Amino acid sequence: MTATPEAIKITNLAAQTAADKQGEQLVAIDVTSVNPLNDVYLWVSAKNERLVSAIADEIEYKLQEVGVEARRREGKTTSRWIMLDFGDLAVHVMHEEERMYYTHERLFGSCPTIQLDITE
Repeated sequence: MTATPEAIKITNLAAQTAADKQGEQLVAIDVTSVNPLNDVYLWVSAKNERLVSAIADEIEYKLQEVGVEARRREGKTTSRWIMLDFGDLAVHVMHEEERMYYTHERLFGSCPTIQLDITE
């Protein structure tokens, strides 16, 4: 099984939104083979807590505009790592220090990456 076209579409919207807000090191992984709850994980790095929060807020807003509501949001209090669960897509916006420390992508090394369609 692979990520649905709808999951890839909202992943690209979230990724473009993050890039527009100075999100860095964007990586999307198709996790359908290991996670029954989500199709895609998207990781985004940010240089500071304010930027982590701003990126997460904007992703949530942009996805709401197209009718995709966050089911759950965690980490807003400290804004070092905010996780947004949209069902098919889970977005992890992380302070660059947390991202380097946890290196979650390595846990999903057997999962295929998704080519992101981001314009500058």
